[in-house]
Amino acid sequence: QVQLVESGGGLVQVGGSLRLSCAASGLTFSSYAMGWFRQAPGKERESVAAISRSGRHTYDADSVKGRVTISRDNAKNTVYLQMHSLKPEDTAVYYCAADPSGSDYYTREYDYVYWGQGTQVTVSS
Repeated sequence: QVQLVESGGGLVQVGGSLRLSCAASGLTFSSYAMGWFRQAPGKERESVAAISRSGRHTYDADSVKGRVTISRDNAKNTVYLQMHSLKPEDTAVYYCAADPSGSDYYTREYDYVYWGQGTQVTVSS
């Protein structure tokens, strides 16, 4: 009964900030790298950011580099995505996912075995 539950999405103005949270249960959280993905209408799902099991290593996609910070609190079984300087092209459903593979590659969707239901982020001008 693994569950990943995203929260924090909503409507934000261009240039604004938002923090997404993903609470995990039913798994040994520290054994999984965690990733954030997003999917906009008419587009394929893409990797946004990822963080290693320990939290010492992170990856940010070029599309969001410099504008997002991924972090995790293993004591709370929670991973976060802090976003700022938001753009209309950031509008998407954002998904949290868990990866047990131990891979050094972070953008391969097939490495992520558990997924949340997603939270909508809408950036308006």
